[in-house]
Amino acid sequence: MITSPTLAGVLDAAARGDFPPPDGGTTVVPQPSHRDAGVIAFTAHSVVFSDEDPLWVRSTLASLDCDELAATMNPRFLAAFLARTGRSTDTIDLLTVADSLPGDPPLDLRELDDPDHPRVSRARKRRDDVRVWAADGGVVVLGRGVAGRWETAIEVDEEARHRGLGRALATAARHLVPAGEPVWSQQAAGNARSVRAFQAAGFRPVGAEALLIAS
Repeated sequence: MITSPTLAGVLDAAARGDFPPPDGGTTVVPQPSHRDAGVIAFTAHSVVFSDEDPLWVRSTLASLDCDELAATMNPRFLAAFLARTGRSTDTIDLLTVADSLPGDPPLDLRELDDPDHPRVSRARKRRDDVRVWAADGGVVVLGRGVAGRWETAIEVDEEARHRGLGRALATAARHLVPAGEPVWSQQAAGNARSVRAFQAAGFRPVGAEALLIAS
């Protein structure tokens, strides 16, 4: 029996370096939760995760007069997708992933137990099981995001920049996830500092992601 793909399965495979075929196609899979819908564009293949009719997705893509390899990230498709679902979005992010690392983080961290902390409240809108650790000059956030994957984000105070703290915080996230599980992170393509920090910490680019946020 042929099993239909799930977003979790696609992400697990991508974390191992096993990507969808670069055939110019689009795979449509169900949303893993009400909260999470969107598009992930891998090399020459896209995955749309939505509970909308797959026929609508395909017919809308076919109606665009653009390069089919980039159609799912075309602003006209994303605008139609947002209008269809009544959702909003922030940006198209670079999607990166790294393997977990053994042992304690090589950084002095203290966990924050403050549900009203701005970083905690923001993260809880998009992730479950959110935890936040602080270091002198920055924080690292960890939680369960899209399709249950572990996701991390970091924040470095302006006065602490250019000292390698971003790289150290991103590396710490690899020690904080459970052993054997990958950790994912999204960076805005224009945020060169963040992109450099995560790649210096061993995060590998795997694609581009546009998340549609429920109102």
